[in-house]
Amino acid sequence: MAASSEIRRIIYSRIRPDAGDNLELQLPEGKTSAKFVTSFLRSSVPQLRPEEVQNYLYKSLPLLCPTTKLKKKKKRKCLSAKERRDLRIFELKPEQQRYELFLPLHELWKQYIRDLCNGLKPQMSMNMIQTKLMKADFHGAIVTVVKSKCPSNVGTTGIILQEMKHIFKIITVENKLKVIPKQNNIFSVEIDGFISYIYGNMFQLRSSERSVKKFKGKGSIDL
Repeated sequence: MAASSEIRRIIYSRIRPDAGDNLELQLPEGKTSAKFVTSFLRSSVPQLRPEEVQNYLYKSLPLLCPTTKLKKKKKRKCLSAKERRDLRIFELKPEQQRYELFLPLHELWKQYIRDLCNGLKPQMSMNMIQTKLMKADFHGAIVTVVKSKCPSNVGTTGIILQEMKHIFKIITVENKLKVIPKQNNIFSVEIDGFISYIYGNMFQLRSSERSVKKFKGKGSIDL
């Protein structure tokens, strides 16, 4: 700080008090201004090294410091629910509604659950597996409706292709795409001999929301 004050004193002593009034000191614009001030500093304070001159120039005279305009990042506009419906981006074409096409997805899901549970072993606690499954992603799981207020839903089995907040979209062995509501339905899911149950009334959340939600130990359904 003392050095900077001394440099300023030397610089100001070289400028006559009436310089501004007589307009004898006219600084060009842009780079010429920086060159002028740099030359003035070198002649006024010859003991400064070139790098010290530049350092003082940019730290003490920030208006002459080269600046770059910050580009504002544009927020990405996500598609609205109506736009997604209009574009039909989640709809399967009739020729794509084939059960065997999604069996590889089911195999990937099983491996995902095994990794999530650190390997499914007979001695593992069923409560621990149930807790993991409650927070898991079910795209690719094979589920069966075991209880329902709608008798026609009972026994429906298929691979989950899409999970929304209130429904499962599943493809059955008969290559039929069905929409099953979660509300008032109980689903079973089996993997490596373990059978777990999904209580739809407590499952009315998106996958991303379930991953951070704390569930009660036991579900219930009013049938």
